[in-house]
Amino acid sequence: MIPNMQAGMSPQRLARTAGLLYLVIIVLGLTGELVVRAGIIASGDAAATAANIQASASLFRLGFLADSLMLLCDIALAVLLYVLLRPVSKTLALMAMCFRLVQAAIIGGNLLHYHAAIIALGSPEYAALFGAEQLSAVAALFLDLHSHGYDLGLLPFGLSCLLLGYLVYRSGFLPRLLGVFLGAAGIVYLVGSYTRFLFPAHVEAVMPIYLVAIVAESAMCLWLLFRGVDVAEWQRRA
Repeated sequence: MIPNMQAGMSPQRLARTAGLLYLVIIVLGLTGELVVRAGIIASGDAAATAANIQASASLFRLGFLADSLMLLCDIALAVLLYVLLRPVSKTLALMAMCFRLVQAAIIGGNLLHYHAAIIALGSPEYAALFGAEQLSAVAALFLDLHSHGYDLGLLPFGLSCLLLGYLVYRSGFLPRLLGVFLGAAGIVYLVGSYTRFLFPAHVEAVMPIYLVAIVAESAMCLWLLFRGVDVAEWQRRA
């Protein structure tokens, strides 16, 4: 029997906890993107974005809180998915976990770009040295770097999803269709991220494919949360 069973953590409880973390990550991610950034960042208008940040500083900081909590949950989820899927292949499950942890590290470091925007706009020292137009441009640059940082993080995350998809497909204790969905999500993340860095003129054209990733991760979240795993098959493989 593997260590988590000896410690009393049943595979079903493991799956449900992973599903709950998945749900929290999705909610926090949507909050940061749709509730905070979508209402503050005016695309192509640095002055309007700066004015929005200064007028809604608390809301802007809420975006930092949402993203930081999201990455902390993602670290925990990476470990739980490793334990859940290592009966299929310890090596591949470990690789999937490591790629996901690298993504979390990138997102964590990338939050400095996000926070730098409000530092630039809210510091009297910088205001005394630079004009409002220059500070607005600097803040816009930091937010642009933050956006690109997310896509950089999706490169290791895409590989993690590909590995998770394979592990789920081969597991026997989770539906094979979920594995197919996760593998497709991994491809979407890789294509979208490389498009951002290598073919920036085509970013808008590939945006619709992210719907595949949203469906895949939502399906994985809900299955783990409400259905869990086939315990008998998990224990047989463990």
